[in-house]
Amino acid sequence: MGYECLLAGLPDLKAGAESPITMEALLALFGETLTKSDLRLLEMLRMPSDAPEVLELIARNDEKYAEQECWWTDVRGALSETDLRMQALYELGLTSKNQFIRDWFAFNQDMNNVLTAVICRRHGFDVKKAIVGHNAVAEILRKDLPQKDFGLSAEMDNLENVIALVDINNLMEREKQMDAIRFAWLEEKNQFVYFSVENVLAYYLQAEMLNRWAVLTVEQGEKVFRELVADMKKGIRL
Repeated sequence: MGYECLLAGLPDLKAGAESPITMEALLALFGETLTKSDLRLLEMLRMPSDAPEVLELIARNDEKYAEQECWWTDVRGALSETDLRMQALYELGLTSKNQFIRDWFAFNQDMNNVLTAVICRRHGFDVKKAIVGHNAVAEILRKDLPQKDFGLSAEMDNLENVIALVDINNLMEREKQMDAIRFAWLEEKNQFVYFSVENVLAYYLQAEMLNRWAVLTVEQGEKVFRELVADMKKGIRL
């Protein structure tokens, strides 16, 4: 189904600028316009990491990979419960029948894995146990090749920009730069796709980024930082 009228009526979104539309208004509009099947795709993007589907996937993986040497075993031993649920959410997104959904979750998993690998290398941690997932990028990172780019130059177009994020010490600024990379990826992904549900999903994700930064205060940023430090002291996460 095409969404010519819907997309033509939406205000333009610009990276780094204020969002011209609230998420409440956008979701209400999508709820009135999208088909049931397309609304389910939107729900996949909005699914929280503690959704029943995510918890069920964790239980299935625990049973499937019990006492096996595999990526899930390493994930189970290395990640906090919060990060474990997020990884399971990635796994769920990668099973979607929609190519855009699969690509979006894979893109985010790859970016986070590269950041994790760079941090591990700089601080002498075991890269193999910190990488999550089992796609091509994850398997290459587990090899911990000596190259600065981990031998991933043929796998990721924006690799240098992702690696450079580690040099940003301010965690809020780093997250903003990550969103800038995501924003640009979404624009490029749908560059030659018009009036489709993929355009709608990309618009939602970009609007969500702009709205999130509009409401994120310094106090909230400091809270996130304190939580990260607390986890690091416990040895839970990087």
